[in-house]
Amino acid sequence: MDNTSPDRDASTVADTMRAANRREDYGGRRGFEYTHWIEEQMSWKETCYLGDWSFLANLKLEGPEAIDLLADLSINSMENYAVGQGKHVVQCNREGNVLAEGVLVRDGEEEFIVHGVPAYWTAYNLETGDYDATADYRDTFNIGLQGPRTLDVLDDLTDHDLRDVDFMRSGWLEIAGVEVRAVRFGMSGELGFELHGPIEGKETVWEAIREAGEPYGLQRLSVKTSSINQLESGIASRVRDYVSAIFEDYLADYREYLKETATRDLITHPVEGSFDADDISGWYRNPVELGWGRYVRDDHDFVGRDALEAKLENPDRQLVTLRWDSEDVVDVYASLYEDDLPHKYMDMPHQQKRAMIADRVLIDGEDVGVATMRGYSYYFREMLSLATIDVEHAEPGTEVTVLWGEGEEPVSPTVENHSQREISATVAPTPYKEDRRMDDPDSS
Repeated sequence: MDNTSPDRDASTVADTMRAANRREDYGGRRGFEYTHWIEEQMSWKETCYLGDWSFLANLKLEGPEAIDLLADLSINSMENYAVGQGKHVVQCNREGNVLAEGVLVRDGEEEFIVHGVPAYWTAYNLETGDYDATADYRDTFNIGLQGPRTLDVLDDLTDHDLRDVDFMRSGWLEIAGVEVRAVRFGMSGELGFELHGPIEGKETVWEAIREAGEPYGLQRLSVKTSSINQLESGIASRVRDYVSAIFEDYLADYREYLKETATRDLITHPVEGSFDADDISGWYRNPVELGWGRYVRDDHDFVGRDALEAKLENPDRQLVTLRWDSEDVVDVYASLYEDDLPHKYMDMPHQQKRAMIADRVLIDGEDVGVATMRGYSYYFREMLSLATIDVEHAEPGTEVTVLWGEGEEPVSPTVENHSQREISATVAPTPYKEDRRMDDPDSS
């Protein structure tokens, strides 16, 4: 039976995801490890990195009612939206859970560029709705240049000065003869840009940046450590921190559209960890508990508005960082050298499989939250995770326990037999690392 067919009960979707087992073919410039993950991790604090997100969908949406379509689907306001401005766009299902999130750029009065999963939800609703607009998927590159030496590298590459480009705004420049849009945005918590352009210019731009960045200590960012960006910056991501809320019965046609249009992991991917639920909605998250409630505006109707307004008025969970006890973490690795069944292995610096690893967060044996995106920050020399936790326990300094691992007979074939381990952890602020993305470029 098709694992994503509409007649499957929601309770079986979680079982399907736990049973998923495959390796991701990142392709292109998504190298597994370029130099060493420690050097790569330090790059966005000390020098800069070059990373590739060209695998993300890119949708050109245009027409007199393009902005109406975006407003109907997105929690973000589309009022006073300037040409060249970017948005972190969030789209929900009817129940107010996150269905898609990504980057939106206004390219003209009636032209928009939709990056990431929102491209598919937007295109689908254009096909099935009644809007005076058109959409085309485009083959483009999306290169990230992040860190305190970013502008030094760009100064050596181009005559265009981007110092007057504010956060979430964009400008144009030319790199090695290729016209590039530079959007001041990123996940590193440091000054940086996403560079967008035609796919045929990607290798030229990549190599030009790499060569220009060498004197400044530029590192290429690999798959092995890239998610530490978001962990330190407190930016939740699909797959790592939540499952896209697409498994309701009324979204069956959309799932069929994704099977024909997108990649498999937009529909199903592994879930692991000590957390469990009766159906897949237990792995959904809403914008409020992920820290995106500030985007919600009451100047327009959008899918999920009523549900979200209730969550904004009375939030039950919020996103925090957990700092895991170092001695407990060391004991997890030490168990590999003992005769007893070891604890679940912790990939370094974070899990390398494409999976949501969700573990129970406890106080006095009672569930108070769910930990996700566990990873090691060499900069802080700490094991960290994000967690959605009950509001009354979200105060920094609160002591909690993470129940690490599923136990001796894990459901997923991607997990070895292991013994569970309680790990002490402390609630810390999110973001954990200071956010410098909006700093004045000339102030450092």
